[in-house]
Amino acid sequence: MTRPIDGLSHVRGSTERPLLDATIPGFLGEVCRRHGDRTACVFWRHGVRWSYADLARKVDQLAAGLLAIGVYKGDRVGIWAPNCPQWVLVQFATARIGAIMVNINPSYKQEELAHALRTAGVSTLITAEGHRDADYLAMLRALSPELARARPGNLRSAALPELRRVVHLGVEGRAGMYRFDEVMALGTSGKRARLDAITVGLGPHDAINIQFTSGTTGAPKGATLSHHNVLNNAISVARTMRLAPGDALCIPVPLYHCFGMVLGVLAAASYGVKMVFPDEGFDARSTLRALQDERCTAVHGVPTMFSAMLDDPDFARFDLRSLRTGIMAGAPCPEPLMRRVMQQMHCDEITIAYGMTETSPVSFQTAPDDPLERRVASVGRIGPHVEVRITDKDGAVLPVGQEGEVQTRGYLVMKGYWGDPERTSEVLQDGWMHTGDLGVIDEDGYAKITGRAGDMLIRGGENIYPAEVETVLLTHPGIAQAQVFGVPDERFGEEVAAWIIPRPHASLSAEDLQVWCRDRMARFKVPRHIRFDSEMPLTATGKAQKFRMSQILHQELASKKTSR
Repeated sequence: MTRPIDGLSHVRGSTERPLLDATIPGFLGEVCRRHGDRTACVFWRHGVRWSYADLARKVDQLAAGLLAIGVYKGDRVGIWAPNCPQWVLVQFATARIGAIMVNINPSYKQEELAHALRTAGVSTLITAEGHRDADYLAMLRALSPELARARPGNLRSAALPELRRVVHLGVEGRAGMYRFDEVMALGTSGKRARLDAITVGLGPHDAINIQFTSGTTGAPKGATLSHHNVLNNAISVARTMRLAPGDALCIPVPLYHCFGMVLGVLAAASYGVKMVFPDEGFDARSTLRALQDERCTAVHGVPTMFSAMLDDPDFARFDLRSLRTGIMAGAPCPEPLMRRVMQQMHCDEITIAYGMTETSPVSFQTAPDDPLERRVASVGRIGPHVEVRITDKDGAVLPVGQEGEVQTRGYLVMKGYWGDPERTSEVLQDGWMHTGDLGVIDEDGYAKITGRAGDMLIRGGENIYPAEVETVLLTHPGIAQAQVFGVPDERFGEEVAAWIIPRPHASLSAEDLQVWCRDRMARFKVPRHIRFDSEMPLTATGKAQKFRMSQILHQELASKKTSR
C-alpha cells in the first residue's frame, strides 16, 4: 500500500515492476508476435475488422508510403480527423519512422487549425474531408489558396510556410493533395525494406506526439510526449484494469485525446485486447449496440457519455452483461453516476482516473479491489513510478488532508511545450509538473481533486480556458468587454458562460453571437449562457470577479428553471 511520506501530502508509486524501455514500433512488433491472430480493431460504423497481424501489415504499408512522399524522422505529421481506421494507422505508422504525430481536434475551426499547424511546424497534414457540419477542405483552401495550383507534395503556402503535403481521406482526387489510398499504394516492398533499419535508430525518449491543450494566455500549447511517456502510462493503466487477451475494450472517446490514443489504443494493445470503435464521434445508441454486439468487457468514457447511455430510452433492451471494467475520467465523476454505471451497466470493476495531457495522462487511478466508498469518492492512489505532492502557494508540502496544488513528477511528465520554452518553464520546475489543480491526499494515500487553481473549466471532458474564448469574443465589433467562466450544469458538469458589455448603440442577441462564435471556434467552446449588461462585478482594484458572475448567472438560471 502506498501511504503518504512522513505524514505529509507526498506519495510515491511502487517501483516493483521496471518501466518498459522501448519504442512504440518495437512494442507493437512484440504484441503482434504474441497476439497476431487475435482481433485488434473493430470499426463498427465502417465495417472494418483487423487482426493484430493485419494491423502491423497496414501500418508498415502506410509508414513506407509516408517515406515515399518525403516524410522522415522528426517531421511533424498532423492528423485532423474523427475516429476512423486511418487514425489508428497514422498513430503507429508515424511512430514506425520516428515522425512526430500532431493531434488536431476535429472540432477546430480555421484559425485554431492554423495555430496548431504553425506552432508545431506541421509539414504533412492527413485530413478527413470534413466531420459533422465542418468542411475541412474548405477551411484548408481558405488558409492556403495555393493548393488549387500546387503539385501534391510541393505546396508553398504563405499562411502555412512549413506545410508541404496534404493527404485527404476521401476517394475523389483533390487539387494539390494526395489521396490516402495513393500514399498506401506507394508503400512498396522496397520502401518497406527500409523500415526496420529506421526503427532501430529510434530511442524511447524521442518525441513522438504533440497534443494541444488550451492555455491561460489564450493560445493552445503543444504538449510533447515521448514513446517512454505514453507506453508506460498505457501499460500501467491496463494492469490496473486487469486487462487480458480475451477482453474487448470499447473506445467511444476521441482518439485525438490521450484518453483515446493512450488509455484506449495503447492500453488495449499492451495485452492483445480487441479495440472496438463504435462511431466517428460519440453516439449513445451506437455505443450501446457496439457494446452488445462485440461482447465488450470494458468501456471508456467521460461522465456525460455514461449518462447519455444510461438515459437512452431503449437502454434496458441492450444486453451489457459482458461488461466488467473501464475508465471514467476527463471531468469530475459524480458519485451517483458511478454507482449507476457499476449497477446498471454491470461495470463492477470500473475505475476512475485522474491526470492531464502533460502527464501522459494518468497519475492517480482507483483499483477494482478498492473499497466501494473509495472507488466512488476519490481518484484512487498514485501510479507506479510516479510521485505527487500537494503544496501551498509558497511551494511547501502540506500535511495530509490539507488542500493545495497538485504537483507531479516521474516518467510520465511531458518533454515540454513544443517550441515554447517560456511556458514550459512556468509549469515544469525541477522535474515537477505544476498542474494548477487543487487536491487533497488522505492518510491512506487516496486523492481527491477539489478544484483548479486557475479558471480553466471542463465541459464534458473538454478543457476550456476562458482567456482563449475571450480573445475571440473581443474581436466582435459590438463587444466592449467580455468575461468567460463556468456555471454548473447537470449534463456536462460545467457549461461555458459569458458576461458581455456591449459597445454603445450595438445591437446584440445571444443567438446571433453564438452563430458568430461557431464560425470562429470549436463548438464546445461557444458560450451557451450569455448575459448582456452595462457593468460587471469588480474587486476594489478593478479586477473582474468571475466567481461572482458565475454565482449570479447560476442563480438566475435556477430561478428560470423553477418558474417554468
